[in-house]
Amino acid sequence: MEIWINPACSKCRSALTLLDAEGAGYTVRHYLEDVPSEDEIRTVLGRLGLEPWDITRTQEADAKELGLEDWPRDEEARDRWIAALSAHPRLIQRPIITADDGSAVVGRTEEAVREAMARADG
Repeated sequence: MEIWINPACSKCRSALTLLDAEGAGYTVRHYLEDVPSEDEIRTVLGRLGLEPWDITRTQEADAKELGLEDWPRDEEARDRWIAALSAHPRLIQRPIITADDGSAVVGRTEEAVREAMARADG
């Protein structure tokens, strides 16, 4: 498993605490420093089964500056959203956990983190 985190995020710290408590094996990616490429974001979106606007933190200052609220949410705009996430990684919802079975979850709840662990063990 790999978990994309921002150490300043309480949800990320909670997810790490749970993973550690359960003895789960994982790799940490500080995605604000090791910024995902557009291709990596596309891959993660496929694993999540989500669209880029589904994992965008639209209340962030960067989002307001870019005017994301007004961007279309359709196939034509998809690459524009992905480019914005790669250029402004703070916009990416966190933590994102990629499981060994090829799936991924946004681990904002204990249930989601446990789901990723179950997939990794499966």
